[in-house]
Amino acid sequence: MCANSDKGQHIHLIVNDEPYAAKYESTFEYELPDGDHYMLAFLGRSYHESFKEPAAANAMAVTIADGAITASSEIDQPMLFFSRPIGNYAGEDAERVMLDFYPINAELCEDYQVKVEVGGQKFTVNEWRPYFLEGLPVGDHTVTLTLLDANGQVVDAPQKPVSRDITIGM
Repeated sequence: MCANSDKGQHIHLIVNDEPYAAKYESTFEYELPDGDHYMLAFLGRSYHESFKEPAAANAMAVTIADGAITASSEIDQPMLFFSRPIGNYAGEDAERVMLDFYPINAELCEDYQVKVEVGGQKFTVNEWRPYFLEGLPVGDHTVTLTLLDANGQVVDAPQKPVSRDITIGM
């Protein structure tokens, strides 16, 4: 009922606020430019939903110099990583576009929520589960996610807000 990878389950690797890279092998290389980066790797189902278990993810802050990790630590502040949607959707895949994200150090419910903006509409969600965007018209759309605190204020995190441009085709 949504976009599905014929290669099966995989690792989603998100660096900073960039779209994820799908990795279908347990070991792989990924080149990073020198500097500070926030990285999240988590297990994803064939239809790209994140496994929503803390043991299924690893979130790190890393410093890269001359192509090597020179410092690393666990992310210790609330952050939100944007997973789906990504790219282009056409045909049946465009009918139900999955919205999925990965909160770090931010339990959604009473303490945190996510503001979603798409197609001129805004709404908040307070459950960590996939959502579906249905009825998006053909064309380009920007989907923006923002982590909010219990008072509805934007959380002071390095990645705020995070947006993706997607295209709905025929």
